[in-house]
Amino acid sequence: MTGHRIYRMSFGSVYPHYLAKAEKKGRSKDEVDEIIRWLTGYDQEQLESQIEKGVDIETFYGEAPELNPSRELITGVVCGVRVEEIEEPLMQEIRYTDKLIDELARGKSMGKILRAPAG
Repeated sequence: MTGHRIYRMSFGSVYPHYLAKAEKKGRSKDEVDEIIRWLTGYDQEQLESQIEKGVDIETFYGEAPELNPSRELITGVVCGVRVEEIEEPLMQEIRYTDKLIDELARGKSMGKILRAPAG
């Protein structure tokens, strides 16, 4: 780890920004939570507990029960960087989350956001 400052920020301090971005575009807290649960494997109670405890971002992703293997299907640009090309694992997890919240705010369906097979 190169020790990016963001790693030490509490996940609970970033979470309201995800909510605000989604809600500003007419999406819901439930959808934001579903995305985060899908990515990390936390259930709703665990997610809320991590936020309430104020765990830092490094701990939040490090303690994730089961990072979804389908998250590797997430591609695209966040903050001018292609998420699939980020070499640092923790930064990639953060950018996966950012990318999916961006997709939510842009109106994509939850099936597409959660990389459900077409069918």
